[in-house]
Amino acid sequence: MIHMSKENFLGELLGRMTVAEKAGQLNLLTGVMDATGIKNSGDLGAKIRAGQCGAMLNVYTPAATRALQQVAMEAPLQIPLLFGYDVIHGHRTLFPIPLGLACSWNLDLIERCARAAATEAAADGLHWVYSPMVDISHDPRWGRVAEGSGEDPWLGSEIAVAMVRGYQGTDLADPTSVLACVKHFALYGAPMGGRDYNTVDMSRRAMEETYFPPYRAAIDAGARTVMTAFNEIEGIPASGNRWLLTELLRDDWGFQGWIVTDYTAISEMKSHGTAATDADAARQSLDAGVDMDMVSELYLSELPVLVESGAVMEEQLDAAVLRVLETKWDLGLFQNAFARCDEERARQVHLCPEYRQLAREAAREAIVLLKNDGPLLPLKKRGIIVVIGPLADSRRDMLGCWSAAGDAAVAASPLDGIREAAGRDAEVVYASGDDPDEAIRAAQQADQVILVLGEHWEMYGEAASRTNIRLPGGQRKLAKRILKTGKPCVLVTMSGRPLELTWENSKFHAILHAWALGTEGGRALADVIFGDAAPVGKLTMGFPRSVGQLPMTYREKPTGRPFDAAEHYTSKYLDAGNEPLYPFGYGLTYGAFHYGAVSVEPQEMEPGGTVTVTAEITNIGESAATETLQLYLRDLVASISRPIKELRGYHRITLAAGESRVVSFEITDALLSFPGRDFKPVVEPGDFEAMIGPSSAQVQKVRFTRRGAAFREI
Repeated sequence: MIHMSKENFLGELLGRMTVAEKAGQLNLLTGVMDATGIKNSGDLGAKIRAGQCGAMLNVYTPAATRALQQVAMEAPLQIPLLFGYDVIHGHRTLFPIPLGLACSWNLDLIERCARAAATEAAADGLHWVYSPMVDISHDPRWGRVAEGSGEDPWLGSEIAVAMVRGYQGTDLADPTSVLACVKHFALYGAPMGGRDYNTVDMSRRAMEETYFPPYRAAIDAGARTVMTAFNEIEGIPASGNRWLLTELLRDDWGFQGWIVTDYTAISEMKSHGTAATDADAARQSLDAGVDMDMVSELYLSELPVLVESGAVMEEQLDAAVLRVLETKWDLGLFQNAFARCDEERARQVHLCPEYRQLAREAAREAIVLLKNDGPLLPLKKRGIIVVIGPLADSRRDMLGCWSAAGDAAVAASPLDGIREAAGRDAEVVYASGDDPDEAIRAAQQADQVILVLGEHWEMYGEAASRTNIRLPGGQRKLAKRILKTGKPCVLVTMSGRPLELTWENSKFHAILHAWALGTEGGRALADVIFGDAAPVGKLTMGFPRSVGQLPMTYREKPTGRPFDAAEHYTSKYLDAGNEPLYPFGYGLTYGAFHYGAVSVEPQEMEPGGTVTVTAEITNIGESAATETLQLYLRDLVASISRPIKELRGYHRITLAAGESRVVSFEITDALLSFPGRDFKPVVEPGDFEAMIGPSSAQVQKVRFTRRGAAFREI
């Protein structure tokens, strides 16, 4: 039992450490229980015994973490290890990929999923998860859009906060809590050409208005660690960028935690051409503010020599080491290094009924109904239902990328879910589509066809960028042949990114987009297909009509020559419209809603005051239904050009058939603020538009005026 204060204990410990041992605390090694990079760390036990390791990734289970922790606790300094892992959308119980879960627009649900993931991960001996990924992206060619929340910085910020709260809980020492790691700082979601690891070139204004807000929201929510990005920022790699990591993150934003690089990012500064040697790269990173080196081991090999030569001050090294040690203290590791190595708790929580039910709920809410003419959906549980497609019976593809310790063997595929739901009420026939003729023969006997197509899990995620984001060619050929049978056919698309579905939209009467839904995804999909649950998902990233529109966002800035179909010399394409196929915020449900006129009261807003924007919405369908009303704002004339619309709020409501409700949004100065010429928040007087609707492209507008002078203290 430790009877000293944290400050005294850690100060005394630091005083006993050699420079080499300090460097060891900043060295993050990788195990081999997963492969998330190109370098192997070798003999872990030997390095731990030698004091050359402060943290470990890709090692989990109570037995595996206990064994390595025991080695650390038998070393002279007895400093416990941190164990981290890429728990991106669940650990043992897999939830929908983050881009899919974001489409629920359900912050409470997202927080509960993060909390469940933390509990499962902690029970496996883990202390640290490399999540949330809060990179905003406007380009679905980039495969890592699967890991984020989409294109909108306001909603992305709200989701980031929910995830940090879910992972870290209210007390890091709680053995069910883990450290959140906000990534990838910064701008990683905007690689040129949508190509992973590529150059990012961006104005400071785009940083402040679009890309920085979710990082900062996560920091303000108390995220304890931050991971650097692979890209450069204004010519300097993120892992060596002092302006980014110290002047902005620590000094301006007040970040008190510690910074880790991404996999081998310090050594990669030589490839960037900004460091000549390993020593030069290590020096630049420490000076920039990086506390921990992931896998490259350059801090371990170079910092002792750099300190001895005077190129690095030992005080710099001490500050980084203390930040890591303080976190280990706050996690309770100095009091009990083995608190999270609990096999009994692991048995109790891993894939427990509560978490599987949560996974099913999350998967239902992630599904987005893109089209439903007729309406064709929901299907009846009767007759012959033929399920076709290469993904229809794939449990592994339901887990998606970054599946952590998820087990495909315990997941439910779409076919599993459909068969369970249909029971004895319908005959379910399956054809993979590998033999198209067999699939056609099956479809010809069907009363209803469910065609499940999309991306296999290896087609998205890290290092999985695509120039062509259509369905694979063989799948489209299969779809054409199925359609020729004339049978009622529902298209289910699975992917880790928005797809280009222009042809499919023109041919199919019903399309459900199912992302990768996780462990219970097949059952959730069946719930929606048969109407046991109605779809409620709304897109958080628009689907393009053509890849030529990318990058693309609804938050466009106005141009001097805005679109005008009647005028040639305006901003448009010759061969396609400007608008997306399915816009941000879009998603249908079973039934329909009527939106009444939007009103604002009062029409003039005083400084520091409020106006209230209201709309009446009526469920004109035949059963209860859920709708997400979205509020967008526009500053019509400002000192800095403003986007044509920006999401600033939403309400999710459920109405009984025939029920009406007045929904209100209160608008304050905080919602009207934007980064001014000096990038500090400012609210300016003038006219504004408030817009309410079911998506960014379907809104009713009303104007109001903010009076008074510009206001900076938001």
